[in-house]
Amino acid sequence: MRPGRAVGTHITLGGDLTVGRLGFGALRLTGPHHWGPPTRPDKAAEVARCAVELGATFIDTADVYGLGANEELLASALHPYAPGLVVSTKAGEVRPGPHQWRVLGRPDYLRQQAELSLRRLRLERIELFQLHRVDPQVPLEDQVGALKQLQDEGKIRHIGLSEVTVEQIEQARGVARVVSVQNKYNLYDRRYEKELDHCEREGIAFIAWKPLAGTARPAPDSALARVAAQAGATTTQVALAWLLHRSPVLLPIPGTASRSHLRANMASADITLDDEQLTLLDGE
Repeated sequence: MRPGRAVGTHITLGGDLTVGRLGFGALRLTGPHHWGPPTRPDKAAEVARCAVELGATFIDTADVYGLGANEELLASALHPYAPGLVVSTKAGEVRPGPHQWRVLGRPDYLRQQAELSLRRLRLERIELFQLHRVDPQVPLEDQVGALKQLQDEGKIRHIGLSEVTVEQIEQARGVARVVSVQNKYNLYDRRYEKELDHCEREGIAFIAWKPLAGTARPAPDSALARVAAQAGATTTQVALAWLLHRSPVLLPIPGTASRSHLRANMASADITLDDEQLTLLDGE
């Protein structure tokens, strides 16, 4: 492959929390429809341990993934946590049923879920705690205020947001320091381009969830397929490499329940893309 542009391998959140720029999303280590524990907890635990062995230092979970089972699995597989490993979690949604996700951002509920996450993850402090979704029925200042109170009490270290606009980011920053934004973003879905650019200007980490959507089987004549052939890599690996090149604040969190897919994903950090290839992908 032609020489190309190197990218940073780490990102620092809030000025003091440094993690690798390619994280691991743990959502898939749950049962069917992300409801309850996985059918093979031993296999799921092996995948979690493999992520750490391959160098992932940022793992994303949430209180509603598996109704708490995901946090319990990660603790069972990884506790005591390796030095430098960050397990980030979220609250602000509820699961009334296997196919249902509902926003719930009442301050007392957010505090309760933070306490439960601390217990399930076996932590005294959660390094990054994110508001999973903004509840339109509750003032955003009250939702972020609940997290700020938890932070003041030493129960969480840093505050993040998920699926938010620039306006919501700035509104939240009027209440507390926001170190991360977790929005859906990938090569084929860039609806949050403005938010990514804003985060880059403000030094806020942008955690990309579903970073591989639509990239496994692109059209044979697509830019992604052509660049992958040039790189001698899979299309999903190139899609992840493009994200790492796209902005220094991007932190993709591809998720999988397969160790082979996990190894392929983590190898994406070693792919360097040149300007011509990046231009092709930017226009995809």
